[in-house]
Amino acid sequence: MIPSAKTIQIYLPKGNPRGLRLAEMTTRTVRLIEIPRIHINDFFVMPEANQVGLYFLVGDTDSTNKPLLYVGQTGDLKRRLNQHGDKDFWTRAFVMLSTNNTMTQTHALYMEYKAIATATEVGRYEIQNGNNGNLPHTPDPLKADCEELFYTLNVLLSTLGQPIFETLSINDKSTYSNESLPAVNSKDSINIKKTPAQVSPIKPEPMLFYCKTQGTSATGYYDDDGFIVLADSLIRKQNAPSIAKVIVKLKESLFSRGELISIDNNLYELTENRLFKTPSEASQLVTGRSSNGWIEWKNAAGQTLSSVYR
Repeated sequence: MIPSAKTIQIYLPKGNPRGLRLAEMTTRTVRLIEIPRIHINDFFVMPEANQVGLYFLVGDTDSTNKPLLYVGQTGDLKRRLNQHGDKDFWTRAFVMLSTNNTMTQTHALYMEYKAIATATEVGRYEIQNGNNGNLPHTPDPLKADCEELFYTLNVLLSTLGQPIFETLSINDKSTYSNESLPAVNSKDSINIKKTPAQVSPIKPEPMLFYCKTQGTSATGYYDDDGFIVLADSLIRKQNAPSIAKVIVKLKESLFSRGELISIDNNLYELTENRLFKTPSEASQLVTGRSSNGWIEWKNAAGQTLSSVYR
């Protein structure tokens, strides 16, 4: 379905746009609080700090590597976030709770499990959890509530700049719906009936762009968050002196993690979709040299990315 219009309110309790931010969709009962680590004590004095909640710890990165992410749930947000003081990587926390204080520990456990599974499947962030969470026994009505809460959570996270659950794949029409939950053991049955409120908007199919030079053959598309190079793209192994050092390190990192595999003496193959901050970072990885991605990437009609989007 076509994405529908939404009204989202963002409240600044301290008047600081870079401090705490409270986001709510006006027709839902979910509140998402963004907490910069330096302002964590401002959150601890709020009544919401003592509620049941789902939380996300995010580590910023200046490189082209994925941001770091830890997902958790708790019956006491203040106590649990205090316990994470020994985790050095995170710079911001995002806390989800209910505006009418009706979220239970079962809600939180279910959504923690789904959040870890979905974020892992999507692959935008590097998950820091040591386990996949625990899927609780959940009655069908409560599962339906969780799915609706999860949809709202996704919208609010994206609004605050964290598209944790937004797919990098093309034509994945169920990323945020019930169908998106990865398969689990038979003992962890999740048979959920979808309601219209739980079905997510479908993004329009993106225009594909291609980079074919010196034996490479890569496909990608331009998105709100940057440029996505699709799996199965062929990447040049050799690096020219002009290539940025950060791209060299990224290529080494992707190879060590199996996201690039060697197919011959000259080429790697990308094994999963990969998001880049700019089209030029993407084209440098593909070509192995300094390049301007705005003119390097061309669609099927031969138009450059620049001529289409600039």
